[in-house]
Amino acid sequence: MSKKRILASPPMGWNSWDCYGAAVNEEQLLGNAEYMAKHLKAYGWEYIVCDIQWYEPHANGNDYNAFTELCMDEFSRLIPAENRFPSSAGGMGFRPIADKIHEMGLKFGIHIMRGIPRQAVHRNTKLLGTKQTAREITQSYSVCPWNTDMYGVDPQKDGAQTYYDSLFSMYAEWGVDFVKVDDIANTEFLPENPYSARAEIEMIRRALDKCGRDMVLSLSPGPAPMDEAPHLSAHADMWRMTGDFWDRWDKLYAMFARCEAWYPYVGKGGFPDCDMLPLGRLCKNAPCCGAQNRYTNFTLDEQRTMLTLWSVFRSPLMLGGELRENDAQTNALLQNPEVLSVNQHGNVPHPVAVSDSDICLWTSQGENGEIFFAVFNLSEETRTVILQTEVAGLQASTCIRDLWARADMQKNTKEFRCTLRPHASALYQLKK
Repeated sequence: MSKKRILASPPMGWNSWDCYGAAVNEEQLLGNAEYMAKHLKAYGWEYIVCDIQWYEPHANGNDYNAFTELCMDEFSRLIPAENRFPSSAGGMGFRPIADKIHEMGLKFGIHIMRGIPRQAVHRNTKLLGTKQTAREITQSYSVCPWNTDMYGVDPQKDGAQTYYDSLFSMYAEWGVDFVKVDDIANTEFLPENPYSARAEIEMIRRALDKCGRDMVLSLSPGPAPMDEAPHLSAHADMWRMTGDFWDRWDKLYAMFARCEAWYPYVGKGGFPDCDMLPLGRLCKNAPCCGAQNRYTNFTLDEQRTMLTLWSVFRSPLMLGGELRENDAQTNALLQNPEVLSVNQHGNVPHPVAVSDSDICLWTSQGENGEIFFAVFNLSEETRTVILQTEVAGLQASTCIRDLWARADMQKNTKEFRCTLRPHASALYQLKK
């Protein structure tokens, strides 16, 4: 199977999970879209993604209500909860919200769980386009260990593909541009049967390709298995390398090793995903990996280090905070076109071996012959880094430019040095 490639560069956008968990509503989605259109769209940010449980009327935080009633149409397809998304009433689904987001010049995405609703199976409801029913296509032993909403779909059963086709046909009618499919890429929850959802990934890919609308396909959660990288690249546009990422230094530190493992697959059919950017105001509804209603726990140096790594590695960039509460410092990080250009236009990103285990160096190539290089101090002490440019695979340059400061620094040098505080980083461009 060969998917249609629709991404030349990593997606940039916002996802509702980090600030609203399972309980985001219509006002919050559109409010963040309006903010993005006004303040961030000019810098390349364009996706607004509604995360998990949009079909649950009683969702109220970050936890999932076990075996709760979900909103579903007559063909076993989950639909938005009208009390949270009032414009969906009368069978409109997400179309009114998508239309408003498109009018802002942005794109709209949703989160789904793989499979078919348990309540559809228990009630044995109809499927669109086939005589089979929900119970006849399910794998009742294939369940998510952290969410009770769904059973897996048996790809060997008549009607299974037709069910997925009906889902993506509905999403196309709604105007969806991005689908994040969950409980489908990880190995840690089912170690005895890793990557067991391979066939469902393939059904989803077929359904998406025939739905008549371009949509980014994102697979979660991680860690995705590296030995399945060719399959992931062939079927998805992005896939998670890790479990949920939050604003803790240990998680950011661990991401360097994951990027070192996955860099050969960047841009070759898709983009390995470092997960969301927990910046700004987080956890509005409930505490999660930290206090409720907090500003990110990352220091400014750590925020820059995260964005620098995501950019030079070319990870998708998905913001997690409540955008309307961004401060000037947060916006300055998100409105730097020179840093974002590394993410969008860099090529062949890769780490460079250095003798100091606390210092990490990455490089990538620009579209016009320029070279980007990022230097990271992963230690707990201030460090001065001295680099011979040719040792790092770089040639003597007429100009070294600091992309965070947006200022030229040196000319005609074969040696470069910078001093970095603990957990800090720098991002440079060499131009001839």
